Amino acid sequence: MLDAFIIEEIKRREQERQRQDSERPSVHIPLPEPGRAPQQSEEEKPPRGVVIIDLSI
Repeated sequence: MLDAFIIEEIKRREQERQRQDSERPSVHIPLPEPGRAPQQSEEEKPPRGVVIIDLSI
């Protein structure tokens, strides 16, 4: 059997972890609808490129 202090400490840490997870920023990526492929002709496609992110600041 665990002491009441240990049980309360476990609950407190779990609540703190859930609060930190909810405060963390997130980005939701839109998913294509199943069974439906995007229809774009060659003329409508945007130009493609490369993005370089320098993290060595």
